[in-house]
Amino acid sequence: MSNSVFRFATVSGQNIHWFLKRNCSVTPVQLCWLYVSLCMVSLGIAIILWFQGATLVLPFAWVELAAVGLAFVLYARHATDGEKIALEDGRLVVELENGGHYERAEFLPHQVRVEPQRSDRSLIEVSGQGRSVKVGRYVRPELRAALAREIRMALRGA
Repeated sequence: MSNSVFRFATVSGQNIHWFLKRNCSVTPVQLCWLYVSLCMVSLGIAIILWFQGATLVLPFAWVELAAVGLAFVLYARHATDGEKIALEDGRLVVELENGGHYERAEFLPHQVRVEPQRSDRSLIEVSGQGRSVKVGRYVRPELRAALAREIRMALRGA
């Protein structure tokens, strides 16, 4: 199958891969550097004000940086979340990562059902051999039906 047939997938030889990722504009490493620079500026100003007699500025700066640090950690924890669906070597492999939790499921292509969970805009349920996995979290709801059709089409060609 050619790559022009697929909107969401990447085709390499006989293998077809779907990489569905969270849309994050800042990587965890970039976020860490941003936080370090924020700490340097904020603490630098707080120390200058401390020496000028404003003694409460420094404790509030620490509280502020702790709150921002916590928010950044929560953001970074989910920045690499994603779903990988691969049709390779006669198997459909679904890998999910969410907040550091990893889940993997393998299916035989001729025994897989791919359908919306409740409606066309709901998550896509991939099921077979007594297992079930929900995918499509990182695709806009109105495009999930197209993704499901694309996976079904690839499975028919397998």
